[in-house]
Amino acid sequence: MSARHSSFTPFRTALVPVLLGCDVTAALAAASQIAEEVVMVGLVAASPERGLSANTKEARELRRLMRQLPDAAAPARPNVRPHSQVLVAAEPWPELVRYIANHPPDLLVLDWQSHPQSLGLSVEDILRAPPCDIALVRGPFPKRPQRVLMPLRGGPHAELVVNVGLALRPPSLHALHLRPTQTPTQDQASFVGLNRVLRQLPEVRMHWLVTDDPVEAILKEAAQHDLVILGATGRQLEQPASLGPVADAVLHHSRTPVVVLKRMRPLPLPMEDEMASAGAISILVDKWFAENTFSAEEFADLEELAAIKREKGLTISLALPALNEEETVGNVIATVKRALMDDAPLLDEIVLIDSDSTDRTREIAAALGVPVYIHQQILPQYGARRGKGEALWKSLYVTRGDIIAWIDTDIVNIHPRFVYGIVGPLILNDRVQLVKGFYRRPLRVGDKVQAGGGGRVTELMARPLINLFFPELSGVIQPLSGEYAGRRSALEQIVFYSGYGVETGMLIDIFEKFGLSAIAQVDLLERIHHNQPLEALSKMAFVILQTVMYKLEKRFGVSILDNLNRTMKLVRYSRGNYYLEVEEVVEQERPPMITLPEYLQAHKAQRDAQAVQNHHAHGQPPHGQSLPEQQGVSTHD
Repeated sequence: MSARHSSFTPFRTALVPVLLGCDVTAALAAASQIAEEVVMVGLVAASPERGLSANTKEARELRRLMRQLPDAAAPARPNVRPHSQVLVAAEPWPELVRYIANHPPDLLVLDWQSHPQSLGLSVEDILRAPPCDIALVRGPFPKRPQRVLMPLRGGPHAELVVNVGLALRPPSLHALHLRPTQTPTQDQASFVGLNRVLRQLPEVRMHWLVTDDPVEAILKEAAQHDLVILGATGRQLEQPASLGPVADAVLHHSRTPVVVLKRMRPLPLPMEDEMASAGAISILVDKWFAENTFSAEEFADLEELAAIKREKGLTISLALPALNEEETVGNVIATVKRALMDDAPLLDEIVLIDSDSTDRTREIAAALGVPVYIHQQILPQYGARRGKGEALWKSLYVTRGDIIAWIDTDIVNIHPRFVYGIVGPLILNDRVQLVKGFYRRPLRVGDKVQAGGGGRVTELMARPLINLFFPELSGVIQPLSGEYAGRRSALEQIVFYSGYGVETGMLIDIFEKFGLSAIAQVDLLERIHHNQPLEALSKMAFVILQTVMYKLEKRFGVSILDNLNRTMKLVRYSRGNYYLEVEEVVEQERPPMITLPEYLQAHKAQRDAQAVQNHHAHGQPPHGQSLPEQQGVSTHD
């Protein structure tokens, strides 16, 4: 079983202009390896004296040439196609600019020498107001680059350079950061965001070099590589060079093929440094989104999924947090138990973590053969707090699985995919530590259902906060979803918030401890549940805001919440009058479970078994596992 979702593709379409007498071999070879699809458009430079209609023969010859070029320039790449139209114009460059305006590509790829000559322009003319992002190629371009060098100095083109490097997928991708001996503060700042992102890309190998002669340093490093990718200067020059002195010198003197990149819109200072950092994060997020976003359908072969789980010696626990869910909890348990325990051995245990329900929730679960725990009675020496996060934290103590999955018990349209979807990536990919589910959430308003109206706190509070303070996580579609799973070895190391901040805190902690690549998300299609009233959502948003503030305190080492209000003034209306009611809504932390001696003792046998297993080949199931003493078990009120 393997993931069938899309891989990271920063460039969907590349455009290569073709003119008679213009050598496009290197440009076409580069474009075919960078982009998913390459479009060739023909340009005929008509003589003003002859008139446009006199160029029929040239247009016909150009169409014949374009039909032959894909096989000649990129024989192994079926993604190159000629455009049916050949453009005839006295000035082909403005004509090409108009074409690009109507059919914008992600990248315009030009041969450094041949295209300007055929267009009757200088490189400076072309780059003065580029109609889109441009790549200038000085070939011959390697058939499949093995060692690629990316000299980076920050600036507006760094994002483009890294995207092209990642698109080529070379075995060795080397980022060279060049700094002068006296580095201006501004230049240091411009590389901070980019460097933070590069450290999270395992494909990129970083190298820092202090030098006052960047050209010599690049040329020396280029000799050890088979391709150099660098950006044009982003600075205003007193005596303008077409691409800046460094890029010009490398293009002229490198014995290694070179690609120089320039963005369509130069960024004014000081926005340049800020946008360079934001662009670098955009690379990371886009790449993560493409590679770590799955569909539950990818894991629907339960026999195969269970076989892989068995081969890896994994155990999986499903913990169901519940509070007064008698209407739905029975169907949730029966559906999942039948499909994932009775029919396919995917789950090793299902437990209900009840928050002291006053209805029949516990009796229903017990009647279905599921162990029931009241979370307020688990680890009583640490006190009892209200909240879903408290139940999740304590579920670590009473479960035994290597992977722990949680789903809410109020799901009306329950389906086994809500479980196998979130555990699938953890079974298949050892690098993944946390998997979040996402779905469409219909919102019922009276007798009407709005298809995409759910997730109001997500869109109005959680995602804006994450985009602002933790932009690397901005690709997580539903950070507050109640369906998620993680590895015990990771979950036991992080703080749990007792209330509604648990999902936000967990996501941020896993990211900061293990990196963005440790998080995945899975499309669970549609989830129908009971929507909460607006006042409850307001309290939830208040708690999530507190959670983000806690994380920012730890990041910056400053106190924020001590000086902020911890109470909410709720607006009430009664007998024709409005009034305020004060309610304390405080989010509290629980320490990492691994710091509790009771937890270490209870799971010692399991850890010993895992240590033995790690010294044996795959396929040996863990042994000697023990379930902690069932504190707080209750099957009756």
